[in-house]
Parts: sequence; structure tokens; C-alpha cells
Amino acid sequence: MVGKRFAVLLCAEDPEYVKKKHGGYFGVFVKMLGEEGEIWDSYRVTAGHFPDDADIGIYDGFVVTGSCSDAHSNDPWICQLLLLLKKLNALKKKVLGICFGHQILCRALGGKTGRATSGWDIGIRAIHVSQSSSKALSSLKIPLTLSIIECHRDEVRELPLKAEVIGWSEKTRIEMFKYGDHMMGIQGHPEYTMDILLHLIDRLVQHNLIMETYAKELKVKVEDGEPEREAWKKLCINFLKGTSHDINNNNNNIIIF
Repeated sequence: MVGKRFAVLLCAEDPEYVKKKHGGYFGVFVKMLGEEGEIWDSYRVTAGHFPDDADIGIYDGFVVTGSCSDAHSNDPWICQLLLLLKKLNALKKKVLGICFGHQILCRALGGKTGRATSGWDIGIRAIHVSQSSSKALSSLKIPLTLSIIECHRDEVRELPLKAEVIGWSEKTRIEMFKYGDHMMGIQGHPEYTMDILLHLIDRLVQHNLIMETYAKELKVKVEDGEPEREAWKKLCINFLKGTSHDINNNNNNIIIF
């Protein structure tokens, strides 16, 4: 019997490296979040591929990915995504926003985003989780400080009304937020592996977004670091599905048995 059904709203094109090594960003997310018996669908929203209103109800939750685009811009697909997120909020659907997804979710709910005042944040960053979330994390056996991979130059500047900051870092004031029990944003990338981060650093140099000397410094800094991917995996699954059991499934299939 088929279990829950989820949709990944893809907000970035897949680099060839990520396609070949991980099955694209969709594959990366399914590896982290997928469980047996579930159905996972993908919608490339950058190309105007959105779920129909009639199909929204079949999903138990949505994941909004990172992007090279700015959450504060008004590209047609971004405006359409904002409308979809508002509908999902009205329906109290579970939505997990990652990086760009964190920012666009904030904007859809009435908050503000923009360029980070402290510039790029690339590498591994320690996130401090709020005391209000400590009880939930304790039940998951997750510490209150978690390291995560970061790669962003935009940030959430102002939260929507009724939203709560549940994580921050020395670099970014709002690393995580929660809106009700159905929406959560994470500025970092719990889904990223170290090889994806190193590949992205090279891409940023190729597109003249960062200097090569800075890229070399970053690679040295992250050499001995390691994000706490298993802890983030538990946290994200617990939010999205309301379950805290250990997950060890790394299946990349759309339907997982």
C-alpha cells in the first residue's frame, strides 16, 4: 500500500556534476528525506512546471530548494511560486524551505529578504538552535548546536508576523524559522554533501561571483570540517512527516519500496 506523497519544487538547474553523481538535486533530497512506501514527485518551477490546484491536495508535504536566483526578485516563475506558497499556507500544508526556499517562504508569508549585509557565507557554519526547540531536539537526541553547509549571499531580513526564529549563527541572524506547525525555513543546506560544496565553490569562481584566491581559502577552511548531516536529516524528517525514528534509507527512486 502506497504511503505518503511529497513534492520537491526545484528552483535551480542541475549542474552536470550533480546530475551524474547524485541524480540531480531531486535525487539529493530524496536520498536525505525519502522512506519506504512513499512517492516523491518533482516540479521544475524555474521552467514554469507547477502542480495544478487540483493536485495540491494529494501531497502531504513540499520541499522548496535552493536557487541561483534572488528571492526578492519578481521573475514570472518566482511570482507564481509566491502564489503557490500562499495557497499551501492557507491549506496548512507542510512546507520545508531550504536556502532560497527559506527566503521565498519568508517572503510569501509577508516577511522581507535581500542581500546579506555581511556578504557571502560559504562553508561550514555552526547553527545555534533556540531553547523553545530544545525539547523537540532532545527527543531526537540532537544537540542545540549543529554544523551545516552554507552557500548564500542573500538572507531573511525580517520575519513575517507570528513567525519564530528557531536558529541563528554568528554570521546570519535568522538561520531557521518556523511559522505555525506547518512551515519551516533553513538558510543552510542540510542536503548538501562536501563534494557538492566543493563543486559549487568552483562554479562560483567560473561565474566570477567570487575570487579564485577566496575559493582557495574556503577549500582550506572546509578541509577538516564536516556537517552534521544525520542530525539535520532527523530534524527535517521529523518536521516534514512528524516522525522521529531513525532513517537509514538512501534509495534514490521516486517511489521507494
